[in-house]
Amino acid sequence: MSKPFARIKITVAVLGVALTTTALHLRHNYRRVVNDSFVAGEYFEYRVHYGLLSAAEAKVNVSPIVQTVNGRPCYRIDVFGRTVGAFDWITTIRDNWRSYVDTAAVVSQKFYVNIVENKYRKEETVVFDHPNNKVRSEEADEKMSFNTPDNVQDVISGYYYLRTLDYNKLDAGDVVSVPTFFDDTVFQTKIRFRGREVIKTKFGRINVIKLNPVIPENKLFKGENAIRIFISDDTNHVPVRVEVDLWVGSMVMEMKKYGGLRSPFKWF
Repeated sequence: MSKPFARIKITVAVLGVALTTTALHLRHNYRRVVNDSFVAGEYFEYRVHYGLLSAAEAKVNVSPIVQTVNGRPCYRIDVFGRTVGAFDWITTIRDNWRSYVDTAAVVSQKFYVNIVENKYRKEETVVFDHPNNKVRSEEADEKMSFNTPDNVQDVISGYYYLRTLDYNKLDAGDVVSVPTFFDDTVFQTKIRFRGREVIKTKFGRINVIKLNPVIPENKLFKGENAIRIFISDDTNHVPVRVEVDLWVGSMVMEMKKYGGLRSPFKWF
């Protein structure tokens, strides 16, 4: 067989596989999630402080351009985190977490993470194959495949899915579970609904929903209610404030800038 003909056969075979994969995703019976909470172009900036000291900052951006992954329209969502000030001398963090979230099903189609924390490095890409309930991860020269449950999320897409929930249907103490894939492992992200209250921010007062991630006992966080997340009690369901109790001190994350919301906040 001549080399040009062989190359043509290989090219046709590769295109066939690609088209078949795309067709599977198009035919797959994806769920449809009503999303009144976020939209392309949304962005937030947060400040993290330890006592009176600024410790870190985070930026969360939804690209204004909808992208296509696995033949499906997706929001590209980037989360950037970095230490600042004196904390940057103690421990240096430069992280980027990226998720491609299906606009209709609100599940992850692709996940990317680039972690730089002191001397630790991790760069990984995960592609989700929902029609076959599998994921393919690639880190350095290592490629692996894992079985997953229906509608599995990554750590970013799972949070965005939680924003779409109707919290009026929950009672205080109810727990929501979201199947999540991260670091070669499938686990259940569990969030407990704690009720509602009003908190004060730099923008004014706002009604919020109180949530607690259900975390196992450990040597970092103090007690089962160590992490308290306050999301806006509106259709946005955006974290306005997060409080974390550590065994040594506490940290608070507060919103400092926002824009591109689907619905305006209701400050008073």
